[in-house]
Parts: sequence; structure tokens; C-alpha cells
Amino acid sequence: MPAQLIDPIARLLGSWAIELNIYTVILRLILALILSAVLGCERSSKRHAAGLRTFMVVALATTLSMLLDLYLLQSATMGFYLISAASIIGLAIITVNSILYSSRNQIKGLTTSVGLWACGILGLCIGAGFYTITLAAFAALMCSLSVFPKFERYLKNRSNHFEIHLELKNIAYLKNFVTTIRELGMRIDDIESNAAYQNSGLSVYSIAISISSKELKKYKTHSQIIEALRSLDYIYHIEEMT
Repeated sequence: MPAQLIDPIARLLGSWAIELNIYTVILRLILALILSAVLGCERSSKRHAAGLRTFMVVALATTLSMLLDLYLLQSATMGFYLISAASIIGLAIITVNSILYSSRNQIKGLTTSVGLWACGILGLCIGAGFYTITLAAFAALMCSLSVFPKFERYLKNRSNHFEIHLELKNIAYLKNFVTTIRELGMRIDDIESNAAYQNSGLSVYSIAISISSKELKKYKTHSQIIEALRSLDYIYHIEEMT
């Protein structure tokens, strides 16, 4: 490996950490297990289906695929990174299929799916011996998963646009609800009836709302608006869709 491409952490550890040998294989597999376990614990703590074991298996698989590609490249006169590329393609297919729509027309599992995909990329970096890049990317990924969601929720709660899941006691009350929304200084951009609740006895809708009143934009958050709407006696249930 050219000197300018040697990873700083690998240089500190010594030449053994740069070459492909049994010790570097063990080091990279352990590092993959540790980092993916931390990511998996973060997802598990929020009750996501893909948790500790899933993240660990993904990271191990991609790390091993990169190690195998490196071995084949060194053993043969010519070679390509086919196994690692195939592992990422396979992982992309798995993550896409894991994204679901709930009965409330909400997308579920999107963040966890892309987190798995990113964990797979981390595994490739570990397998290639890019320790510094791996740790930097891991820190950024952890911040994205555990720190930024709070900031994202704050921004969403202050946005002029939001969607709600609305359950009315009777379809006849929909007109009343639309009138109330307009009187409060908001407008309805879209209403979609939810067929999943067809035989429940309730009239259920997914509704996109925009805040048009300047006063409402300035002083009210989505949570406060929904709490006020919840007091209407013809509403069985209402919540913001995330």
C-alpha cells in the first residue's frame, strides 16, 4: 500500500495492522462486532425490529466479504471487488424490502433500513483496514441515529405542514372537522380515507394540513394544535403522523 494511503491508526499500530494476516483479520472482525453492537443497541433501545444481532451479522458479513476480496486480489494476478459489491447489493435489496407501511399509512423502518445499509458500508471500511475513516463514520452515524432525531422532531413540530391520523365517530362529522380547521387558520391539503379501518365503525382518515395563520405559526406547535383538536367530542382519536 502506498505510504500516502496508509491509515493513520494502522500506522500507529504497526506494519502488522496494514498487511493482511491472521492478526488483522481478528482485529477487523472484533472491531466490526463492537461498532455494530453499539449501533444495534441504539436501534433495539427504540424497539426496532432490526436490532443488536441484525446489525452485528450485517457488519460481519460485509467485513468478511471485503477481507475475502482483498485475499483474492493478493492471491491472483488480476481481480475485482465482486464479493463486497455483491454483499452491498444484497443488503440494499434486504433493507428496501424491510420498509413497511403501517395501517395508518405511515412508513415504518426507513431509518433502521438505511442504518443497516450504512453499517454494511462500515463493515467494508473495516475489512479494507480504513480504521480512522471507520471510526469517524461510526461517530457521525451514531450522532445521526441518536442525537439528531431530537433536533428533527423540534423542526417538524415547528413546521407549517404536518399530517395527522384522524378517527371520527361518524363520517358525518368530517364536515364539522374541516370547518373547525379553517376557523383555526389552517387549510387541508389532502384527505385520504384509510381502508384498513373500514369495518371498525369509525371513519378514519390521513390528513395533510398547512398552517396559514401568522399567529398560529408564531405561537402554536403541532402538539398544542392536536391537543386542542382532541377536545372535540366527535373525535375518537387523533395523532400526528411521523
